[in-house]
Amino acid sequence: MLFALITWQVLVSGPLLVPDAALSRALVRTVPDAVTQRLSDLGNVPVAVPVLLLAVVHAVRRGNRRGAAAAALAMALVPALIVPLKEWTGRPGPLEPWASGYYPSGHTATAYVAYVGAALLVRPYTRGSWPFLLAAALTALTAVGLVLRGYHWPLDVLASLLMCTPLLLGVKWATGRHSPH
Repeated sequence: MLFALITWQVLVSGPLLVPDAALSRALVRTVPDAVTQRLSDLGNVPVAVPVLLLAVVHAVRRGNRRGAAAAALAMALVPALIVPLKEWTGRPGPLEPWASGYYPSGHTATAYVAYVGAALLVRPYTRGSWPFLLAAALTALTAVGLVLRGYHWPLDVLASLLMCTPLLLGVKWATGRHSPH
């Protein structure tokens, strides 16, 4: 529901975009670009997807084929969902008003699904909640880096998290049906 509200606001240039722009103006470039670029890069496909692939291989080797398949499918659905929305909304970027395709954030979606998906797959074989803490940290660092660097508006990042949560709930459900040996 919140995702639909944010998307509607982006499409009609609604009032939520005013605080979104104000927050962006207050945050962009408050941290050196060299730092925020590295944080943003945590959401790049060559960085995030191999983490998920290692967890998928681990889950398959441990007999959790259903969870592994669900995580791989969730990652495959990220571009299938994100790219059409980017084209449909045509939202310009904070630092590139002449460009379009910034809503929702593909890097945030990639990081979220890859890192949390990996955590869901390895959690049954670990002690404690460190996989989820690490996944949350990596996803948050990616999102913060994207906003601070000026690559995305805060609502772009929030929308990606909201949009991908159902995908991860599917991975959780599929993984939860597997009992580790």
